[in-house]
Amino acid sequence: MSERIHATYWLETPLAPQRAAEIIAGEQSSGTFLTLANETDALKARSGARIERLEVLDVVGAPSLPGRYADQARFSRCLLELSWSVDNMGVSLPNVLATVAGNLFELQGVSGLRVLDLRLPRVFAETYPGPAFGIAGTRRLAGVPQGPLIGTIIKPSVGLDAAQTAQEVRQLIDGGIDFIKDDELQADGPHCPFDERVRAVMREVEAGADRLGRRAMVAFNLTGELDEMKRRHDLVQSLGGTCVMVSLNSVGLVGLRELRRHSALPIHAHRNGWGYLSRHPALGWDYRAWHKLWRLAGADHLHVNGLSNKFSERDETVAEAARAVLEPLWPETPMPVMPVFSSGQTGLVAAATYAVTRSQDLIFAAGGGIFGHPDGVAAGVTALRQAWDAAVQGVPIGVHAETRPALQRALGFW
Repeated sequence: MSERIHATYWLETPLAPQRAAEIIAGEQSSGTFLTLANETDALKARSGARIERLEVLDVVGAPSLPGRYADQARFSRCLLELSWSVDNMGVSLPNVLATVAGNLFELQGVSGLRVLDLRLPRVFAETYPGPAFGIAGTRRLAGVPQGPLIGTIIKPSVGLDAAQTAQEVRQLIDGGIDFIKDDELQADGPHCPFDERVRAVMREVEAGADRLGRRAMVAFNLTGELDEMKRRHDLVQSLGGTCVMVSLNSVGLVGLRELRRHSALPIHAHRNGWGYLSRHPALGWDYRAWHKLWRLAGADHLHVNGLSNKFSERDETVAEAARAVLEPLWPETPMPVMPVFSSGQTGLVAAATYAVTRSQDLIFAAGGGIFGHPDGVAAGVTALRQAWDAAVQGVPIGVHAETRPALQRALGFW
């Protein structure tokens, strides 16, 4: 018997829930809107989507999303689990995506739909090996055997030229930073061409390694066409770089998969655009389901936002995303990946971040939280490390700061 793919949804519908589930199952497998002669019982048994679970959670009087519901006054909210034979689409992540999140959200009988979880059979691990480096490989290349990787983003996003960018990198390296990333908006513009930026920054990385005995990890944003990304990767590798970065929603699953095949470096995967996939609670994706596709495709680091972030995402949702990233995909094939916390982060959220993850296997990236320190970048990096020390030791940050001037000063501006 063929192995099966399972997807769990939050569904809102003006139809009878069973009928809505049948329509969705048919739309995404062997069904048609009119029953045809070749839509046989044998075909349905072999290739039809199964309704594995249908549970009505609530009934409301108005739809969550606009649609053709003017004459309806009753909308059922349900938990729906469907499954499909792998034989329907083969072991193919792009086609899994088309199956579990294809022409569903716009169906007339759907007034709300969200993908909550995705469960893939282990046969996918044979085709998609997942991250090449993950947590252990990232730590080895960054020279950080324990504790969170303290990181930052080069700002302004655009406008700095290659020399100015390299100057910022030099300050950060001398300040003891572990990880630096390009902003997702910084790519290959005329003010700061990719090749020129990489060469200038890597000169500072190598000089810093000579001075300090350790090489900071820099994630260069190589997002672009497939051939461009491969060439840019090769340049970074040839100059001694240890990480590349890509915007997932820009390059797609095929782009990430091909970069994973080519790459000899960890892939820092940015989820910019996540809001349009997730912000409305009745539409789109939960991160728990969405991230599994990209993890299988080869991401080594995955952004999860941050606690007390500058965006609209609630802390509970961020915590759930972080826990999902840290969980194994399968017990025997965990495919570990490193979560990345960013967006308005300071040492004030270190304790809360540690509390929800119970892990230091993460990148904690702060921009203004480092550069804004009144005593400079080095003091900003030191203060973040001290805040994390306090979090892990279970010491209140204010108490820990009493004998640590960098942290004490930071508390005044964070």
